[in-house]
Amino acid sequence: MSYRIRGECVMALSLTKHPMPEQDPKVRAHNFAEVALGYDEETAVAEAERCLNCKVPLCRQGCPVGVNIPAFIARIKARDYEGAIAVIKETNALPAVCGRVCPQENQCEKNCVLAKRGESVAIGRLERFAADRELAQGKEPAPAACAPDAQRVAIIGAGPAGLSAAGDLARRGYRVTIFEALHTAGGVLSYGIPEFRLPKEGVVKKEVAALEKLGVKIELNSVIGQLYTVDELLGEEGFDAVFVGTGAGLPHFMDIPGENLNGVYSANEFLTRCNLMKAYRFPESLTPLFVGKRAAVVGGGNVAMDAARTALRLGAEHVYIVYRRGEEELPARREEVHHARQEGIEFRLLNNPVAVLGDDKGWVRALQCVRMELGEPDASGRRSPVAVPGSEFELPVETVIMAIGQGPNPIVASTTPGMDTNRRGNIVADEATGATTKPGVFAGGDIVTGAATVILAMGAGKKAAAAIDEYLKGKRAGAGE
Repeated sequence: MSYRIRGECVMALSLTKHPMPEQDPKVRAHNFAEVALGYDEETAVAEAERCLNCKVPLCRQGCPVGVNIPAFIARIKARDYEGAIAVIKETNALPAVCGRVCPQENQCEKNCVLAKRGESVAIGRLERFAADRELAQGKEPAPAACAPDAQRVAIIGAGPAGLSAAGDLARRGYRVTIFEALHTAGGVLSYGIPEFRLPKEGVVKKEVAALEKLGVKIELNSVIGQLYTVDELLGEEGFDAVFVGTGAGLPHFMDIPGENLNGVYSANEFLTRCNLMKAYRFPESLTPLFVGKRAAVVGGGNVAMDAARTALRLGAEHVYIVYRRGEEELPARREEVHHARQEGIEFRLLNNPVAVLGDDKGWVRALQCVRMELGEPDASGRRSPVAVPGSEFELPVETVIMAIGQGPNPIVASTTPGMDTNRRGNIVADEATGATTKPGVFAGGDIVTGAATVILAMGAGKKAAAAIDEYLKGKRAGAGE
């Protein structure tokens, strides 16, 4: 295949991505080491050479944080790796994270011209390569310039939205403090996404440390709504603006009989125990996590795949994904579904739980399900599942993990008068700026949209940072400074 770019003919352009080296499925199913091993230098350069450097880079339009994709890929192609990561970091505060967990296939790579004839350029894998190379070299960023009288911004939540907003505001010269409720920064990056997809020591902690070296201060074990209210932050604590990025960490359940039995977890609890509390290291870690020989995970999204693959690694011999719709309706990334199947996860599609059954000691013994068929499309355009009469059956399991979504924790909103929420409890905020109904308070990420992706939360943090900058400049001008 050949292309003509700016008058020059480029021959023999591959229509397929260079494959990502991975652990063997039979091996990785029994360890928590990272599944994807990353490109080496020669593979990265070869993949970068597939980029057409389009005059109108549609790939960039698909990136929620606006990374200059053709520019950083061109630098990899020229083996200027420091230049590549510098381009990425102009707009992305967490490139090693995004290179691993962003759904590039639905964003930047979806818009790649090559995707019309074959496979797109492996943009995410190249971003990871550039970021990992910098992390391996241990280079520390220079602190951002900050005037002694710089205005102060409080960030509530050290997840993707908060970290992204903090990094941008620090670079703009503000004094930024993040208040994080947990004992570790990272939000869902630390408690939700498993080690085998996103290493905590080698990636998350290093990315957070880079922001701290930039000048961001992080206060751990600080629950806003209890330690301080938002009004107290804006008042006696002396902050000039507040950004709320507390995510969606309140688990949902199905409200079916038996959900209170021993052996039933929310995916939030299950993954938090394993990822944040290091249950996979038990007894070295003091957090146990019972799985049993057979586990059922209810749901079909990325969180369900994470929970199922975690249960397998914790020793379950049979792990089932129980999902009420079919293969085409699975909301998880294709890559995550593929990896789960490779590892031996069993998919029970078009099945819907109706009860959790227990033994005489109060422990789970089975998940009672009914078979489903797809009917007419619902309001979202997805075909609605309909129960098949008389099709109930029991799936013998010792553990049930509910991965059917999560909502916002109400503690910040309930202690902040003047800040509106919607009927789901999400904060009402302007889509373009993150401005809430309370002056000086901005919000973004899952606390506004409901559970979404890491990169969309980061994009919301960036938008809010720009809006906070404008707000504070106006505030200072109004004060006559």
